[in-house]
Amino acid sequence: MDKRIVPALAAFLLAAPAAAETIESAYTDLDIKRDCSMFDESDEGDGAASFACNGYLGYPVLIYSGDLRDSLFFGFPPGEAPKWESFDGFNAAGPKIEWRVLVNGEKRIPFATIHRWSVSTDPEDPDVKTEVLVVEKVGQVDHREGCAVGYVVATGNAKANETARKIADEQVRGFTCGADEPVQVEGSVGVPPFSRE
Repeated sequence: MDKRIVPALAAFLLAAPAAAETIESAYTDLDIKRDCSMFDESDEGDGAASFACNGYLGYPVLIYSGDLRDSLFFGFPPGEAPKWESFDGFNAAGPKIEWRVLVNGEKRIPFATIHRWSVSTDPEDPDVKTEVLVVEKVGQVDHREGCAVGYVVATGNAKANETARKIADEQVRGFTCGADEPVQVEGSVGVPPFSRE
């Protein structure tokens, strides 16, 4: 090889732009009967149970259910059981999960999820419900931290999906679970009360 070509080739490679990272959405279904396996069940007869479900690219979804409420964890959990996070009112997570995925060449890393919940908001009338998009941080293999980062009311909020994606893309990766407070965005009604135990 001509020795003059080597420096020229090296200069070209150094000047070539690195592959740009992009963020995309991927969608998975969540059907407990079809996509999940029960790994724990209460002996109290109260219907409390825990499930491990298929997620996205090997990232699991864990569901903890009890007293007509759900708590979900996305990705790889810490050594102990994840913190219970749920709305105070009776609730149910929806059947479709949006994963926000960091794409760099062939590498795809899901770092956040957006999941629609239906929450009962009137103790006197269980049919009165508020739809909320919950933005969650996904637990990674090397950093098993996951939690709710944002709550966006979808009821009466035409920009709910757009807002949830903005929270996911701009705030999830810098969010510290247990220390930072989740973002709350209201619609025609406020964010239903929620708790983390």
